[in-house]
Amino acid sequence: MTNPIPQFPAGFLWGVSTSAHQIEGAVAEREQSVWDAFTAEPGRVKDGSTAAVACDHYHRYREDVALLADLGVDAYRFSVSWPRVRSPEGLDFYDRLVDELCAAGVRPVPTLFHWDLPVGLDWLRRDTAERFAEHVAVVAERLGDRVTKWITLNEPAEHTLLGHALGAHAPGRQLMFDALPVAHHQLLAHGLAVRALRAAGASDVGIANSHGPTWPASEEPADVEAAAFYDLLLNRLFAEPLILGAYPDGMGELMPGDVEADLKVIAEPIDFYGVNYYAPTRVGAPQGADIEFGGLTIPAELPFSVRQIEGVPVTDFGWPVVPSGLTELLTGFRERYGDRLPPVVVTENGCSYPGLDDQDRIAYLDGHVRALHDAVEAGVDVRGYFVWSLLDNFEWAEGYERRFGLVHVDFATQERTPKSSYRWYRELLRAQR
Repeated sequence: MTNPIPQFPAGFLWGVSTSAHQIEGAVAEREQSVWDAFTAEPGRVKDGSTAAVACDHYHRYREDVALLADLGVDAYRFSVSWPRVRSPEGLDFYDRLVDELCAAGVRPVPTLFHWDLPVGLDWLRRDTAERFAEHVAVVAERLGDRVTKWITLNEPAEHTLLGHALGAHAPGRQLMFDALPVAHHQLLAHGLAVRALRAAGASDVGIANSHGPTWPASEEPADVEAAAFYDLLLNRLFAEPLILGAYPDGMGELMPGDVEADLKVIAEPIDFYGVNYYAPTRVGAPQGADIEFGGLTIPAELPFSVRQIEGVPVTDFGWPVVPSGLTELLTGFRERYGDRLPPVVVTENGCSYPGLDDQDRIAYLDGHVRALHDAVEAGVDVRGYFVWSLLDNFEWAEGYERRFGLVHVDFATQERTPKSSYRWYRELLRAQR
């Protein structure tokens, strides 16, 4: 490789990520999730598709594990479908998958909730957190003899905002700030899950939270204030209860139940803090009209507006490509939280581009891996990096129009074809050994 990427510390964990609903298919062989109900409603998904088949990973997992082995990753982050676990023989699939991964020398890293809530449960209700802990205990009992690294939840911020505040994702609610109990109950579920995993003997437990730097649109006080509020909602609200054991800036007063007691559960010590990073966000004061941004409609009534970042490339999703934002984010977390910040694992980083010779994706990943190394050099304790995603997949409300995979999937034939970025990542991993 020309201009080789610097070496990361010994023992650094290199991997790729997926999620159950986006790749497994086989919906008839599990209970229904809120995403099945959501995609059945006309107009919810842009291309009208569903994840009924997706990548058919449920039946083709051996082929996909072979791709992982050929790629040379240390670890595979996948998610365990809660609706599948509640179905007869559902855990058998994950048993087989974990066995296949172990036989291939790939470390299994399950995420225990990645948005596919069983129909009949509701994050507005506190008891869903308790049901989740029971689910976690069942999975840990079955897989814990081979799985040593666990992730409780994926992106509770997005699940709250997109699924319950704006209605763009399942379950499709438009509650705006009345969605805050969803955030609290997910964080409580995380803490209860950590306790369940500890009871099962787990010693390497974390969460995958999405984060990005927030940049004010200008130095005008109204823009600075709006950006600070956005940063609170999307970053601090989901980080500080876990890291500091407290909600920021009086947000705890808006949460349901005995918040002080719940925070003791939420702040159960974790072994790593997972960060999903895609881009920074430029934020200013409200502009008096709805704004279309990155596939979303940002309502005018919110106390901020999201603006374009000028002068940088964008992905085919319209997301800005700013590798240095990853360095800024991680060093900022280290400065803000100091020794309270656990070791960091980048649990997702990737981009959507078409084509098999995906040089734009290679440039994106190359830049972000170098930015991550800059954070390590600056003193951030980073332990791993996972590319999103192994496979092109069902990209939620975008359907099949967005392709994030290192491997191209022909959804008509299910043929897998490694892209140029797959070969690039394989060479990177070989160079890091």
